[in-house]
Amino acid sequence: MKVLVLGSGVVGVTSAWYLAQAGHEVVVVDRQPGPALETSFANAGEISPGYSSPWAGPGVPIKAIKWMLMHFGPLVVRPKFDPYMALWLLRMLRNCTSARYARNKARMVPIAEYSRDCLKALRSEVGIAYDERTQGTLQLFRTQSQYDGTAGDIEVLKQFGVPYELLDAAGCTGAEPALANVKGKFVGGLRLPGDETGDCQMFTEKLAALCTDAGVTFRFNTTITSINTSANRIASVSTETEELTADAYVIAFGSYSPFLLRRIGVHIPVYPVKGYSITAPIADKDAAPVSTVMDETYKVAITRLGDRIRAGGTAEISGYDLNLRDARRATLHHSVGDLFPGGGDLSKATFWTGLRPMTPDGPPIIGGGTKYSNLYLNTGHGTLGWTMSCGSGRVLADLVSGKSPDVDASPLNISRYG
Repeated sequence: MKVLVLGSGVVGVTSAWYLAQAGHEVVVVDRQPGPALETSFANAGEISPGYSSPWAGPGVPIKAIKWMLMHFGPLVVRPKFDPYMALWLLRMLRNCTSARYARNKARMVPIAEYSRDCLKALRSEVGIAYDERTQGTLQLFRTQSQYDGTAGDIEVLKQFGVPYELLDAAGCTGAEPALANVKGKFVGGLRLPGDETGDCQMFTEKLAALCTDAGVTFRFNTTITSINTSANRIASVSTETEELTADAYVIAFGSYSPFLLRRIGVHIPVYPVKGYSITAPIADKDAAPVSTVMDETYKVAITRLGDRIRAGGTAEISGYDLNLRDARRATLHHSVGDLFPGGGDLSKATFWTGLRPMTPDGPPIIGGGTKYSNLYLNTGHGTLGWTMSCGSGRVLADLVSGKSPDVDASPLNISRYG
């Protein structure tokens, strides 16, 4: 059948790839001139299934106050008169219990683990290269309390059979030799050897080219103006110049997904949480990370991407604001310079911001379940769009094709919100 995919970020393009592999005629529509030019453009680069955790958890409200008061704090809230922001925040607070955190994490880890397996299979099948590395992720703890607070996460890792290593300071330098230059600034870490890294934009661009070779049509520079319905089905999608029809429609617009859906009476609790990144050329490879280091104190991921260092972080709740703020750049510069001094040339770092499509409970929204039988959602991945992209695309393609996915997708359905 013919499937129209709205959105050409990493989630939209992986959806298109797996739909095409399933034998469907696929058309991808996006307002941008090419793929991966918004949230997928310069994310942190980590593919970390084991760190797939909801932001809403026990103790987070108190921690949030502390984070907002820190000089290089990882959280910023800019209140505004926006009922969607208020409702999203309230829903997130409701999920800040131990029971809901455990439930939500248990929904996130399987799709993330499956996604990494799908990515490995895809890489083996088509030979796609994207500055990838398969040397794990190290969550670095600067304080003993951070180190001691890993028990809950480790229990979930054990539950799903995720390999892990709880390291002391010496073990951390064994995994990341450049950290030997800053001994005394950390007490230990949690390493997930099965995690990977890679340039999300590079991957998406190359996969889009493979999609084209497989018969997928991309309609760039095309703005969607409305979704048109007929009874319990989507009838068409209108652009500024024409009307597009298909048998099935996939919404993969990230943070912008709610705008079009509200107009047809579909309300999803997705709200943008702004993130920032810097990308700097490596100045001294021996002083740079070999993979990804998560600076737990500042919530900054520092990743080696080829001959570059990418540092991404900050959660800024400010609506659809895309202004670049120097204070956020300072946080990223501080984290990189403090842990990997001399590793990257920060004077040449580029600065970027993007909007992460977050759900209040953490897991993405994948599948049907709306009042429209031919409408499918693949959005709400938050900071984990790159991590979950291949698995989400494969699951989505299976659901559209009427097949049972390899992982249970029912906990990710919109119906979980009632």
